[in-house]
Amino acid sequence: MKKETSHIILKTEQLSIGYKTNKAETVISSNINFELQKGQLIGLVGANGIGKSTLIRTLITVQPALSGSIYLNNNNLKATSALELATQLSIVLTEPLTSKNLSVSELVALGRHPYTNWIGNLTENDNIIINNALNLVNISELKDKKCYELSDGQLQKVMIARALSQDTDVIVLDEPTTHLDMYHKAYILKLLKKLTKETGKTILFSSHEIDLAIQLCDTMIVMTKEEVVCDQPCNLITKGVFKSLFPKDLISFDDKSGSFRVTK
Repeated sequence: MKKETSHIILKTEQLSIGYKTNKAETVISSNINFELQKGQLIGLVGANGIGKSTLIRTLITVQPALSGSIYLNNNNLKATSALELATQLSIVLTEPLTSKNLSVSELVALGRHPYTNWIGNLTENDNIIINNALNLVNISELKDKKCYELSDGQLQKVMIARALSQDTDVIVLDEPTTHLDMYHKAYILKLLKKLTKETGKTILFSSHEIDLAIQLCDTMIVMTKEEVVCDQPCNLITKGVFKSLFPKDLISFDDKSGSFRVTK
């Protein structure tokens, strides 16, 4: 009997990220190699300024890679059109929302843009997908509210629903718990975990909430000054990867609890 192989949805090969100008090239991180599986929750973590957002922007093609390759569903992103990419990968960024006068349902409906005709008319199927996205994140009762009436936590759920309505294989979120209190940080990350199980989508998010990511993620990508490591949280703990994230004079990582502690 042939062994079933897991589905690799997103992978990088010898990826180098950073910035290039006419005069110089600034490498933020290089030799980045990882393979992300379909239907998993993946957390991207690391210290401030290590390059998490640069990696996110490179993966979603907002920023060009310095070298190397990125593959989505075995297709090189360099050969993927913007429309093709929009049907395979959706994005939730931390930039301030410019369309807060829209209702919740109108904002979520924007996720259907890659599929609508040039007028933007929604079909019955589009409306079914939009309502399903609202139900998945438990905000159906907010659908007629204006976005400016929402709390930060509610608005983040709306943005996730918009990504769900885009119906892509992969959803990428850059710092989805920014500006949220501890309860809502945990709520959003648990919601993302639930969505991977209920939809089979792959969800990749960057975060400073390393302790929560260790508890909830199937896989983690850890960026350090020396390397980028991708593995299951338990394996990363065993390898001592988290011990090297911060200076030991103030914060240490406890292997037994799987969390960071202030050094006494």
